Amino acid sequence: MSKIVFITGATSGFGKACAEIFAANQYDLILNGRRENRLDELKKEIEQKSESKVILLPFDVQKKEDVFNAVKQLPDEWKKIDVLINNAGLALGRDLFNEADLTDWETMIDTNVKGLLYVSMAVVPLMIQHKNGHIINLGSIAGKETYERGNVYCATKSAVDKISQAMRIDLLQHNIKVTAIHPGAADTEFSMVRFKGDEQKSAAIYKGYKPLDAKDVADVIYYTTTLPAHVCINDLVLTPVAQANSFYTYKA
Repeated sequence: MSKIVFITGATSGFGKACAEIFAANQYDLILNGRRENRLDELKKEIEQKSESKVILLPFDVQKKEDVFNAVKQLPDEWKKIDVLINNAGLALGRDLFNEADLTDWETMIDTNVKGLLYVSMAVVPLMIQHKNGHIINLGSIAGKETYERGNVYCATKSAVDKISQAMRIDLLQHNIKVTAIHPGAADTEFSMVRFKGDEQKSAAIYKGYKPLDAKDVADVIYYTTTLPAHVCINDLVLTPVAQANSFYTYKA
């Protein structure tokens, strides 16, 4: 059987682009997402373009029992997962701390932090069993520097940064690589979700410069999996050329 990659949040953005590049490189895929119709469409697209096999796991990473049940029910031959990409995540709202919606905060914490932990805890024992694996966690430059109105989103991505560091230390003895990827501005569905469908606010974020796109980030993620077995990229920040960090972006 080919190598296997498990991607959460595969229905759009970085996750979908990762599915496409790993399929193009002969990986078989376990794809997760909440939108089952999109998963079905992606499976069809991949199988038409490549020889990769695809299993769909349509669950919400926020729901602990669903996560563990889905992984437990994988066929035995699919449990030798070589790469786990913890991509599922989102930002909701961009409000001052005292004006924020508590539901937005809870959704971000439950998805970006708890969801990542649930999926990792379901998959890591399988990697330990085979003494091999690579976990890739999607963070953000928002986890490196806190900006105004970022509050809990920045906190969740800072948590991803620290969790990744902890995984790297604790899983050394099991020969498991851990890589944290921290993208800057990227033109995906991210801003549309953050601004709850407000196209004008979403588009304004990317005016005056060329942001990253999903393929840019997926290419980097795939690259980290191509290195020799003894080499691990622990932490990687990537931004468009026009962006220095969370605060400074040059807009023409």
